Amino acid sequence: MITSEQREQLRGWFAGRLPDDLFEELTEITVDREEITVIGRIPAPRLAEDAPVAEREAALESRVQEFRERTREDRMAVAREAEHRFRRKVSWGVECGGRRALFTHVAAPVMTRLRQPERQVLDTLIAGGVARSRSDALAWCVRLVQRHTDDWLTELRDSLEHVQRVRAQGPDTGPDHPPHTDDGE
Repeated sequence: MITSEQREQLRGWFAGRLPDDLFEELTEITVDREEITVIGRIPAPRLAEDAPVAEREAALESRVQEFRERTREDRMAVAREAEHRFRRKVSWGVECGGRRALFTHVAAPVMTRLRQPERQVLDTLIAGGVARSRSDALAWCVRLVQRHTDDWLTELRDSLEHVQRVRAQGPDTGPDHPPHTDDGE
């Protein structure tokens, strides 16, 4: 979990480091323990007002693919610097014409011990064709919870940031006790 200030510094670093012409707008940066995801808006293709849906979909898909190929070298250079600086993998995505596309992203394994009733829920999702595996079913459940409890999760994250600020003001944070960092220095 990172603080709001750390998130702002991260966003500022990317805003300052990304080439000016990479995105129309840097729309979102999300971060967790393993990954930083950078999403920017790119221009939608120009089409006739009455263009059919299939044409629009094909144009959006090809615009995203063109952007991905054209900007690969620049994005990789920024990612290398960021991965060294922030000790997290960098993933990329774009928003184009109301569609969001992620190019790469980390699929982090999660170890958990589930009892039979929880395993049965996952197995039911597999049997129903909602998921291909227990891992896929678990990810589906997490997305469902996230969608329905977003306000509660936001409040919980804000509370955790407050705990981190209070902890940073504790007695072990003075000049005789430098704060612990994860950057190896």
